Amino acid sequence: MAGVTSTGATPIPFSEPPYLCGLPSPYYTPELRRWQKACRDFLDQHLTPHAMDWEREETVPPHVFHTFSKHHMLIPTLPSPLPAKQLKACGIHDILGVVKVEDFNYFHNLIYTDEMSRSGLAGPGASMTTGIAFGVPCVIKYGNQQLQERFLPDAFHGRTRFCIAITEPDAGSDVANIKTTAVKSADGRKYVVNGSKKWITNGIWSDYASMAVRTGGPGAGGLSLLVVPLRDWPGVEMRRLKVQGQIAGGTTYIDLDDVEVPVENLIGDEGMGMRYIMNNFNHERLTIAIGATRQSRVALASAFAYCLKREAFGKTLMEQPVVRHRLAKAGALLESQWAWVEQFVYQMVNMTKEAADVELGGLMAAAKANAGMVLKECADTAVLLFGGNGFTRTGQGEIAERMWREVNGHRIPGGSEDILLDLMIRQLAKNYQRKTKELERPRGSSRL
Repeated sequence: MAGVTSTGATPIPFSEPPYLCGLPSPYYTPELRRWQKACRDFLDQHLTPHAMDWEREETVPPHVFHTFSKHHMLIPTLPSPLPAKQLKACGIHDILGVVKVEDFNYFHNLIYTDEMSRSGLAGPGASMTTGIAFGVPCVIKYGNQQLQERFLPDAFHGRTRFCIAITEPDAGSDVANIKTTAVKSADGRKYVVNGSKKWITNGIWSDYASMAVRTGGPGAGGLSLLVVPLRDWPGVEMRRLKVQGQIAGGTTYIDLDDVEVPVENLIGDEGMGMRYIMNNFNHERLTIAIGATRQSRVALASAFAYCLKREAFGKTLMEQPVVRHRLAKAGALLESQWAWVEQFVYQMVNMTKEAADVELGGLMAAAKANAGMVLKECADTAVLLFGGNGFTRTGQGEIAERMWREVNGHRIPGGSEDILLDLMIRQLAKNYQRKTKELERPRGSSRL
């Protein structure tokens, strides 16, 4: 919780990014610092102090989503740059009166995502933002005009909720193995969808899913994306899944039995679904990495504060060299991960999306995987240093126990850890080979 990571005006070590501890940074302009303060003030009122209670209750009250929507505080979770033209057409010109939608960049997204996880819990924030962050962008980027006009205004204003529905019981990181089918009716006016989707964050509350379906043959080339109605739609059944952590996120199982979807709900072109899905991977994985890194802060800072006051063998835990060593090891990993995240954000702000997809895709995958590994180290450290309190679901060690249950919710979604580490090496090798070939002298030519 935010209250255990600071004391007065002096942040507990590891509880805040260096730029919020008075250290110089090349990244954070006065305007970005105003944005950070506005985000924290808003979230301290509407999210952070209540997150633990909502996670215990396993749901976020509906009025919270509406409050965020009213203040346009779901918009910052979209990929940068924001779709300023569409937002302005819907009457959304700025966020919290601090940043104009056309000026928003990935540093604003970094600050927003970091502040959203300041409770240490991913579930409450994810219950509101996952759908618009990952389900709406494909409509913005690839949807035709009629699709955008039908769905974007209500999504931007929170009148409807989206989710992203890709994963299936037998297809997680192996997206090309998706089995859910969408077959055109004889009159060509609708798709008939059959299959199931699993582990769909905030699906249970969503009106629509941007859903990966198989409209063609096997493999990636047979995949398409559809906007599939969910809530009270014939043939759709949804039930919540009981998961280890991030419970308030509303993880959902979706069954689809002869679900009829208008052909007008096709996103882009048939057979392009894999490309559309991949287009948002950098954004998704960066978002996960930022949130997991803030959660690492909460876990480690909570342990640090506890070690300053907890006594054992006649001295505080902080006076024990073995305790300091454990804190130091986790802290070094944490601050290195944060610096890596800031580096990616700077690169994404200063590169075209096309260049970033090629140059950063594998590295971003590794950063997301590493964020989960760092969170595991920090959560383990917190549980061990809290001792019995860290093994207890109530009391002063509750935050450590909760944080430990959050770990795998970052190591698996968005691409499992081992898959992403392998992806990094494969893409680095591919880029190296491509660039090397481009430097080769054409055969029979004296040209360099």
